[in-house]
Amino acid sequence: MEALANLAEELHHKLAPMHPGYYDLDTCRHLAQVVEQIRALKAKRNAVILAHNYQRPEIFEVADFIGDSLELARKAAGVEADVIVFCGVHFMAETAKILNPKKTVLLPDLRAGCSLADSVTAEEIVERRKELQAVYPDLAVVAYVNTTAAVKAVVDVCCTSSNAVTIVNRLPNQHILFVPDQHLGEYVQQHTEKTILTWNGSCYVHHQITPENIVRIKQALPHARVLVHPECRADVIALADAVLSTSGMVEYARRSEATEFVVVTECGLSDRLFLEVPEKTFYKACKLCQFMKMITLDRTLWSLETMQHEIVLEEEVRQGAERSLRRMLELTA
Repeated sequence: MEALANLAEELHHKLAPMHPGYYDLDTCRHLAQVVEQIRALKAKRNAVILAHNYQRPEIFEVADFIGDSLELARKAAGVEADVIVFCGVHFMAETAKILNPKKTVLLPDLRAGCSLADSVTAEEIVERRKELQAVYPDLAVVAYVNTTAAVKAVVDVCCTSSNAVTIVNRLPNQHILFVPDQHLGEYVQQHTEKTILTWNGSCYVHHQITPENIVRIKQALPHARVLVHPECRADVIALADAVLSTSGMVEYARRSEATEFVVVTECGLSDRLFLEVPEKTFYKACKLCQFMKMITLDRTLWSLETMQHEIVLEEEVRQGAERSLRRMLELTA
């Protein structure tokens, strides 16, 4: 009981300053109980928990690994546990299953989808590729990892926000169909001599962030470094001191001599930064992702208790998607 009380106090001390009024002591007592239950079940199930940077801060307490899409893809490829619980959205859990076909991969809440992944289908890509190859015979199709397994199965290679430029520049093809994030595709175009043809898709969270928001913050905080995710609009990216993936932002903040930062991405990353780089100050210029926040500590416990919801993929789709993911990992090894 004393250990549980100490854990509750520790959670309250860490979480309450980030979200005043939400993580009161009673809430943290409940969270502490759930954390202990999850830790016990992880050992019993031989399970690991992978958590994306955008998750609720209490999820980080039980995560075996926290990262961005590229880091989590690499980690998923080398997991030795029998069970992977993915605290993220659906396409991320699919990615873990693609790379670990013999392991059980669980997603705590099936409602945790992605508006960006929903903006393109495999059938649409196949049709568009045929149309474009009549004009650009050397066309390659690059899919952002924020896509379904079915989409990954019909493209040439996947990428993440941290390696998109590298992937495109290392391909032998001059013409690239980049799907589905138009803003990330436009950012890649600025850093390559190749021709990028973009899809009409975007992350609703990052698309809502406007340059007016950032200008106001820069005027109020002229000494703060502005860190922007490449899924943001071009007019927002133009105001950045650095354009980085989520884990790139974490590393930048740790290494930088600056002590104040404006974090322009989904708000969950700010929570991770507050926890892991407490000696520096982070200001939020962010939006919440309703899908990421559907994953809760209680649902994670339920997932381990019931072994739901298991990710199941058709083997033909899984193999095609694995080819695209493995090529990404090879090109960025």
